[in-house]
Amino acid sequence: MDFDFDKESKRPFIKKIIIEIIIWIVQIAAVIFLAYFIIYYALEKTNMIGNSMETTLKDGDSVIINKFSYRFTDPKRFDVIVFKKSGKEHSYYDIKRIIGLPGERLQLKDGLLYINGEVVEDIIQAEPMTNYGLADEEIVLEENEYFVLGDNRNNSEDSRFASIGNIRRDEIVGEAFIRLKPFNFIQKLNLKSKENNEQE
Repeated sequence: MDFDFDKESKRPFIKKIIIEIIIWIVQIAAVIFLAYFIIYYALEKTNMIGNSMETTLKDGDSVIINKFSYRFTDPKRFDVIVFKKSGKEHSYYDIKRIIGLPGERLQLKDGLLYINGEVVEDIIQAEPMTNYGLADEEIVLEENEYFVLGDNRNNSEDSRFASIGNIRRDEIVGEAFIRLKPFNFIQKLNLKSKENNEQE
């Protein structure tokens, strides 16, 4: 009888241990799932390669990519995006600024940006372009295409040149969201408006 009593008294304790183990396993699984979600669907870290985005981003700057927002909204004009061009041999990402949107007619002429025949003022501080490339003639973007430029307009391989061309929607990885060091939101950097310019 005493033996049976001991077994009965231990059951709540064993049950408690089992419940705690199950909770621990669920918590670990949740952390792993969250990490997987963040890495593959929400955020990713990359580095700026080259000086085509100066002075907004410099060679070697660490950048956090927001891969989540474009799942619900479309990229906007002047967004800084991260993309990987199909057919390119290199494995790294490119970072450029969106200038033209799907369905638009775009041309670079006399130092100005024309969208659908109207002048659109640039929002960043950039030197006047000396080479308009393909955009010297009017470009008509397809419904899934974007025209991108580097902020360092005279030292950037971008949509003006056949080596890059227009960027398809499915080639966009996400928005270049944060510069880690010094920390700042990329969309606030290198703007013409002095009160909004947070380059420092």
